[in-house]
Amino acid sequence: MLKILTVFGTRPEAIKMAPLVKELSRHPEHVNCVVAVTAQHREMLDQVLRLFAICPRYDLNIMRPKQSLFEITQRALAGLEEVIGRERPDLVLVHGDTTTTFAAALAAFYFQIPVGHVEAGLRTRNKYSPFPEEINRHLTAVLADLHFAPTATAKKNLLAEGVALEKIFVTGNTVIDALLATVRDNYCFHNPRLDSIDYAGKKVLLVTTHRRENLGGPLRSVYKALRAVHRAYPEVEIVFPVHKNPAVAQAAHEELGDLERVHLIPPLDYEPFVNLMQRSYVVLTDSGGLQEEAPALGKPVLVLRDTTERPEAVEAGTVRVIGTDQEVVAAEIRRLLEDREHYRQMAEAVNPYGDGRASQRICRAILHHYGILREPPEEYEPGLKKFR
Repeated sequence: MLKILTVFGTRPEAIKMAPLVKELSRHPEHVNCVVAVTAQHREMLDQVLRLFAICPRYDLNIMRPKQSLFEITQRALAGLEEVIGRERPDLVLVHGDTTTTFAAALAAFYFQIPVGHVEAGLRTRNKYSPFPEEINRHLTAVLADLHFAPTATAKKNLLAEGVALEKIFVTGNTVIDALLATVRDNYCFHNPRLDSIDYAGKKVLLVTTHRRENLGGPLRSVYKALRAVHRAYPEVEIVFPVHKNPAVAQAAHEELGDLERVHLIPPLDYEPFVNLMQRSYVVLTDSGGLQEEAPALGKPVLVLRDTTERPEAVEAGTVRVIGTDQEVVAAEIRRLLEDREHYRQMAEAVNPYGDGRASQRICRAILHHYGILREPPEEYEPGLKKFR
């Protein structure tokens, strides 16, 4: 019987770890799965836990108003010292690149307990972009014993850094597992503004922005580009779930708040958000996770950053990294609105990130590593186009 402690603290981590927690729980004869959350994000985390019916054994509840990276790291590390010391698991599973991820990996290392890193091997090679995620994922890789790489590119990154081949498993991304379990054609938003949109007759631009490096001038440049596109194309409707960061909210409302056909709404829970993405025409984002989810739904993505740690979708053609320059952003949106062949090529590109079975592969890899299963899982190979 393996005791596996899964640790996460933010909404994106919860979304991507939820299918894995469910899969591990399907093997009670081999696995005792214990869940601990730091609640680095509180409300956004809780709604994902409710959606996937996950009840953590430990909730550190570390979130504080205006918390700094120093405070998050200190509180997470101290809380996880107590949790790991009490549970003494055989393996600690962490995900991705948050401060919670790094703190949990470090705490496990201090107890000399192996670490499994889900979504391992993503890189931009710029330690300040995205900040602090790029360094968090590097440091976690140094501490990890098992690396669950979502793609072959991520595997190559790890090999180039000296990770042993036998410690790496290419699994696909668990976010696709979560996505396919959540998107529904008959979904009702129960939100008058979203339910009133003519998704068939309008071209809906779904916008999300939140990156620290984009605060200030870069964000306003993006919003000015959206304003120009809105003015020029009456068929365009913009839906913008506005991040709670006051710097984002103030800029969004000042630049876009007076426009019809622009819906500045509070952040959405995961379920309505991915169903909104399914009905959108184009996704504009500085998020990392959306670069994985939107291709699975056949939605072109314009990335409002200068770098991406997810080059597979860029190479496949479904994602373009365009930065935040006002003229460039406006031009890239116009091209997708006017050039049907360009839109088709982006929308129908092969999805590189998963087939809905990443959690099964990770679980099988763990059981193989500990000698419970004889054969390792077959590596994920992309080959499917959009799912919907």
